[in-house]
Order: sequence, then C-alpha cells, then structure tokens
Amino acid sequence: MELLEGLVGEIEAAGGVAMAVRYDVEDEASIIAAYDAIEARFGIVDVVVANAGVNKAGSALKIDTDALDWIWRVNVRGAYLTAREGARRMPPSRDGSVAGRIIYIASIAAHTILPGAAAYCASKAGLVMLGRSLAKEWAKRGIDVNIVCPGFMDTDLIQDWVASEGGRAAIAAYPRSRL
Repeated sequence: MELLEGLVGEIEAAGGVAMAVRYDVEDEASIIAAYDAIEARFGIVDVVVANAGVNKAGSALKIDTDALDWIWRVNVRGAYLTAREGARRMPPSRDGSVAGRIIYIASIAAHTILPGAAAYCASKAGLVMLGRSLAKEWAKRGIDVNIVCPGFMDTDLIQDWVASEGGRAAIAAYPRSRL
C-alpha cells in the first residue's frame, strides 16, 4: 500500500487526482467495498483493469492443491469477480455507445507453454476465454472487454526466475537480450 500511496502523491503533485484502495480479489465483499469507496470519491467506474496475478512455480506432479486453488482463485475467480462487480455498476448503453471498458491483463503464458508453470499457464488461458466470453455477453450492454497478453516483464512475480541461471540464459537468447 505504501508504494501505491507514493504513486498517488506523484499523480497529485503533477496536478492529477488519484486514490489508493486496498482490496483482496479473493474476497467478494472486499471488492464490493473497494468499488463503493471509489464511487464515493469519483462516481461511476467506467474503466476496470483486472491485473492481479500469482504463480507458484513447480512441476505439475508436485504442486499441491492449495497452490493450484490459490492460483485459480486469484488469476481467474478474482478477475471474474472484479469485472463482474464493475459491469454491474456500469449503466447499460441505450444507444449502442460504449458504457464502459474492462481490460484483463493475462499473459503470454495463455498461449505459450512455460516450463514449471502448468497451473499458471492454464489459469491465464482460462482468463483469456473468460474475457472473450464476457466480451460477447456484455457487448449488448455497451461494455467492451479486452484482453492483453504481455510477454515477460520484470515484476515481483518473476524476480527469482530473472535472477536464476536459466532465466539469464533465456533472456540472453531473446532478440534484444532483455525483457
């Protein structure tokens, strides 16, 4: 939260308006409370970016069910609950215009096999299909749903891999030798 509050300070110092709200994508009541707080300050939310993602790397033969459930709770269920609550609050378009936008941040892992990340890859592929399904279902309400599948980015999620011998070798083999 400290990082977000620092970012809010930077935005406000530049003349913008921002707010940091802590919530847990695994907890529907927490998601609802976050939307309530945001709407109390800014009004109706018409753009939602669902960007939560977790992984516990390991062989599919060895990953335990608690880790598997956690990956799916955050990466798919949490993204679903976040988008659904946002869509429920967006007033339906009456004239075919866009009433709101939902953007899912999936991963290249939705389309590429990453060794030791079967559960993560499957969850991100599930998120892509969820986004496609919601896009079709919510189009009549004027809600656009898009899915972005970025490649590797140097985030907390992959820091251990980036620092590993295998990670360094993989990065060196990329066309620009960087993430």
